[in-house]
Amino acid sequence: MVTGIMIVLSQLPTFHSLRHINLCSLLLSLGYSALVVGACIHAGTSNNAPPKDYALEHKKSERVYRAFTSISILAAIFGNGIIPEIQATLALPTAGKMVKGLGMCYAVIGVTFYSIAVSGYWALGNKSNSNIFKSLIPDDVPALAPTWVLGLAVIFVLLQLFAIGLVYSQVAFEIMEKKSGNVNEGIFSKRNLIPRLIVRTIYMILCGFVAAMLPFFGDISSVVGAMGFIPLDFILPMLLYNRTYKPPKSSIIYWINIAIMVVFTGVGIMGAFSSVRKLVLDANQFQLFDNDVVD
Repeated sequence: MVTGIMIVLSQLPTFHSLRHINLCSLLLSLGYSALVVGACIHAGTSNNAPPKDYALEHKKSERVYRAFTSISILAAIFGNGIIPEIQATLALPTAGKMVKGLGMCYAVIGVTFYSIAVSGYWALGNKSNSNIFKSLIPDDVPALAPTWVLGLAVIFVLLQLFAIGLVYSQVAFEIMEKKSGNVNEGIFSKRNLIPRLIVRTIYMILCGFVAAMLPFFGDISSVVGAMGFIPLDFILPMLLYNRTYKPPKSSIIYWINIAIMVVFTGVGIMGAFSSVRKLVLDANQFQLFDNDVVD
């Protein structure tokens, strides 16, 4: 059902045509966060609150692996800023637009991701699931928050995921349609409309198939963060700055950029290793097309 809806929505031709969906996505994110934070506060203060354990892993090696996996997930979260960065470079002047876009992006991240993370950890301790709903609606006891609150939050996050899927898929669409489309004709011309319909439908079917087949969430986020966003956000910009502006090797800017590249190269390698390790370990817990998402 979700794939069918995504196939229809994916026919919106450009980033610009997603502007109203992006606004709805922002409002849904804020609404979802408020509902989940309220549910966590209710769960943490209720008489049925589960016992809270804030202790770290006993094995030092496991703590190190989890730390780098968490860094990779954080990189994936803050890497969302790359979308406004890309959009800001489409029209001059770019610097002011980029700063405003990133400021808005990080403000939303701070309000949404961190409010849920802090309240969820406070209410549920280190046993909280990467999918907070699995912790708030446990299998063996009644729900830890009002059902209508959790149900509304589920609807909000499902609708918001449509917007996320469209925004990130648009980059792939632009790449594919450079070969299948004709820039000399209109985007709604028969020459461009039919290939776009075919290409985007096939792409969404493949995405839906893979998503249903591999029920990982946190593991996939950490792998993408380590292998994609850490190099893209913390290594490539410094390299491009040194290559473009060529600061003197005696300058502090040059060596700060070198230090950042070296540090985050190590972080990326460790994050990739720990993320893939966790993915391999968790692979023993699932079956293809399973209903339960692996934590």
